[in-house]
Amino acid sequence: MTAATHSSLFPQVPDCADAVLEGLDPEQREVATALHGPVCVLAGAGTGKTRAITHRIAYGVRAGILQPSSVLAVTFTNRAAGEMRGRLRQLGAQGVQARTFHSAALRQLQFFWPKAIGGSLPRLVDRKVQLVADAAAACRIRLDRGELRDVTAEIEWSKVTQTVPADYAPAAVKAGREAPRDPAEIAQIYSVYEDLKRDRAVIDFEDVLLLTVAVLQDRHDIAEQVRAQYQHFVVDEYQDVSPLQQRLLELWLGDRDSLCVVGDASQTIYSFTGATPDHLLDFRTRHPGATVVKLVRDYRSTPQVVHLANGLLAQAHGRAADHRLELISQRPAGPEPVYTEYADEPAEAEGAARRIRELVDAGVPAAEIAILFRTNSQSETYEQALADAGVPYQLRGAERFFDRPEVRKAGVALRAAARFGGNDALLDDTVDLPSQVRAVLSGEGWTTEPPAGSGAVRERWESLAALVNLAHDVTAGRSTATLADFVAELDERASAQHAPTVQGVTLASLHSAKGLEWDVVFLVGVAEGMMPITYAKTDEQIEEERRLLYVGVTRARERLHVSWSLSRTPGGRPNRRPSHFLDGLRPGSTGTVGRGSGTGSGGVERGFTGGPVAAPRRTQRTPARCRVCGRTLTDAGEMKLMRCDNCPSDMDEGLYERLREWRADQARLSGQPAFCVFTDRTLMAIAESAPDDDRELARIPGVGMRKLNRYGADVLAICAGQQPGGGAEGD
Repeated sequence: MTAATHSSLFPQVPDCADAVLEGLDPEQREVATALHGPVCVLAGAGTGKTRAITHRIAYGVRAGILQPSSVLAVTFTNRAAGEMRGRLRQLGAQGVQARTFHSAALRQLQFFWPKAIGGSLPRLVDRKVQLVADAAAACRIRLDRGELRDVTAEIEWSKVTQTVPADYAPAAVKAGREAPRDPAEIAQIYSVYEDLKRDRAVIDFEDVLLLTVAVLQDRHDIAEQVRAQYQHFVVDEYQDVSPLQQRLLELWLGDRDSLCVVGDASQTIYSFTGATPDHLLDFRTRHPGATVVKLVRDYRSTPQVVHLANGLLAQAHGRAADHRLELISQRPAGPEPVYTEYADEPAEAEGAARRIRELVDAGVPAAEIAILFRTNSQSETYEQALADAGVPYQLRGAERFFDRPEVRKAGVALRAAARFGGNDALLDDTVDLPSQVRAVLSGEGWTTEPPAGSGAVRERWESLAALVNLAHDVTAGRSTATLADFVAELDERASAQHAPTVQGVTLASLHSAKGLEWDVVFLVGVAEGMMPITYAKTDEQIEEERRLLYVGVTRARERLHVSWSLSRTPGGRPNRRPSHFLDGLRPGSTGTVGRGSGTGSGGVERGFTGGPVAAPRRTQRTPARCRVCGRTLTDAGEMKLMRCDNCPSDMDEGLYERLREWRADQARLSGQPAFCVFTDRTLMAIAESAPDDDRELARIPGVGMRKLNRYGADVLAICAGQQPGGGAEGD
């Protein structure tokens, strides 16, 4: 399992502010240098958003524009926050606070509670399920295990949308939520749940945000104290903020506008928790002077994977779809996605395990392979298939790495060795950090060769092997690192739950895979009823399912396998069909490919200032740039060719002449001038790009939908070296 933002271990701290900008692409550099006023970064999957915003903070700090202690960077997971802190440290920007919304709020709440309320902060409960069960029992309502989980989720949604128990029923109807029980019963359980918390003097996860908001709203002196501390804010994954988190952010900001938000509406997949992309999409309306930067250069995935991802979004509908970003792969070509149909689910699992076994035998690290599914209930079949194939695996979302007994024991042994290593005979023959770690962990059961088979013994070995691999990573980042430095790195990672890579195939739900990436991804169970899931009824719910599949596709760097089964069990009725999301995209399927390109060109939109703004400005098209030298193009003819007139052409002269001859025939048949068929510039652009299909041809300026329908088949035939079919004589 690999984070989408790679290791926080960098070889060298930049020696000056300008050095921080080295290696950034033009759009990332725009993000890094836009340090004043509101900034909105629309960042597609794999476009280096974490790199852009961490370099932005680091550049501001190193240039003396931002004080480290005045910056608060907020994200959604402890792992992402730990990753951000590590990157900032390596960029020479120590002292910047990078936290989750809840972590930042809890810290403030703990500090100000005695002053605002008095006494000590009530105890925070880790899991609310038992409290919800007690509340249901007090209401004489019996909930089975599934209902208990679902009612708990409804309470969480109510709190992050700031819905009180009395308003739950109408709010749920308005939001289109399918309540797991009668809404009146859920409202009753919710009300008693809140009473039980007060009686037991405890608070839950959502209360941390609610109470912090209440304190900042009621106590202006405390709000001003917080605002004096934090003067510049950065919010990652802004499409995932809930109304409650947005309210907290507004209270942190006050009347200032020193805010940078980063997000992608096409990756909004947590609406069931109260997340909404509206705050991201409305950012320019709320902040008319904002600078908007679009990142569309995809450094993660091959053109083949990116093509499928763009195709999925091209078929989307709704507000998020209207703001989709069309990615442009920056990687060399790779294999086409593989689509496989199986008779039943066990056969699908066995097929995936067999292919993974072949990949591992061919040298692909197991940690660079993932199986992604829609629901956690699908996991068991794949666990069994991988075990039968002798392939190690790990469950994403299972026991946390640093909570594993073998990891805790290894940490104790490493700390002891770091403190008293001079007297430890195990370390006598070690010459560097990796050999020291291997020596210490050999006493904990680590061996150079993994044990045979799978199961608990193999899992323990994989945990220790991950620590050995981390030692190599630390040494690669800093050759002088000591055992004490390694222990410090472990402590920091443990506090952030930033686990090292474990050598095993990752099994994960699509939701838990967000923010991660692998060389090879198996998307399984991509059938109607599972993708989209059966209970997705409304247009909004179905579109979120499409976005979920898009997230899954964009987790793959090089190889993507998509599969489905015709029945659930062997011998079952084969009444399933592949997901309609794949219609028109997978070989042999039919369907509408899409509504044209999205906002595919990266670039910058400068904010405007002035009087009141009734509505946001229409998005301006980013200036075209020469595909050879990068110069901004202003001449219409150059823009059609997407290169300067004096830049070298890679045009196929023979193809150009064949196109001219065909055009002359078409002009004669239709009785109109040749340029009315296609201009010389358009023919040159076609001859330079030699399109393979309708989509590529339609992207060429001068080829509109009318001409595509009329002449497209002939032009593509000529580009393929075939004879045209006669064009549109009778049109």
